[in-house]
Amino acid sequence: MRMNTMTPMSGYRPMPSVDSALSLMDRAMSGSVPGLNWPPYNVVTVDDDHYRIILAVPGFRDGDLEIVSEPNRLTVSGRPQELQEGGEVVYRGIAQQPFKRTYELADHVHVQNARLENGLLTIELVREIPEALKPKRIQIAGSGQSAIGQSGSEGQDQKTH
Repeated sequence: MRMNTMTPMSGYRPMPSVDSALSLMDRAMSGSVPGLNWPPYNVVTVDDDHYRIILAVPGFRDGDLEIVSEPNRLTVSGRPQELQEGGEVVYRGIAQQPFKRTYELADHVHVQNARLENGLLTIELVREIPEALKPKRIQIAGSGQSAIGQSGSEGQDQKTH
């Protein structure tokens, strides 16, 4: 049995491509063990820096679900309360089992918000790369211009440190 961990945004490369977005979707957890793929979920790419995980959790209430965000990891778990149907249940087709799903997240990805609506838990994710790590355009000095690091003020700054 082969198991893949669903890793939203971990396929991020400095130059995103269609291939990386498609491979992101292909990393969904798979297996043949009953309950391993429960609850079902979708991963949606909103744009290059915004993603959405949607889990189908019918019958769960806000208090039955927990979302824990750690560096590079998101864990969603649920423990349903026993429903009182007001009679004898002849057939139970709506799965209400405890679950725990863990997703690997790329660097600088965090949960923006989460909401439960109509049996769907939607988790909004955003990638915010710090300014210091973003690519910077470097100006190339031509003839007659001073090169970066050769101006008098930068030399003075180095002496004061």
